[in-house]
Amino acid sequence: MFTLSSNQRYSLYAQPTDMRKSFDSLSGLVRNELNCDPRSGDVFVFINKNHDKVKLLHWTGGSFTMYYKRLERGTFELPSYGIKTLSLKLDYTLMVMLIDGLSIKNVQHRKR
Repeated sequence: MFTLSSNQRYSLYAQPTDMRKSFDSLSGLVRNELNCDPRSGDVFVFINKNHDKVKLLHWTGGSFTMYYKRLERGTFELPSYGIKTLSLKLDYTLMVMLIDGLSIKNVQHRKR
């Protein structure tokens, strides 16, 4: 069951990630590279070098849940960031747009 919502915080690991990594390796990246607790309840997003695969790692209270998506054509569009950036905070809307393959370059948030 897909249990992600706008109540969670999302962090995009900005470096290319080997998609052969699983729960332990990805949680090690979170702990060692991002200095975060992978069991915090935050969702950590990892994308491969070719930008055609994405994994989400989420602690759901008693276990890790991993979501994995692979594109047959095209790539995921990432927000722009500096080369030395390790992670980016994403809001729920931006994360869903990224996963769904929507263009995020010209997104403008308007006052309501």
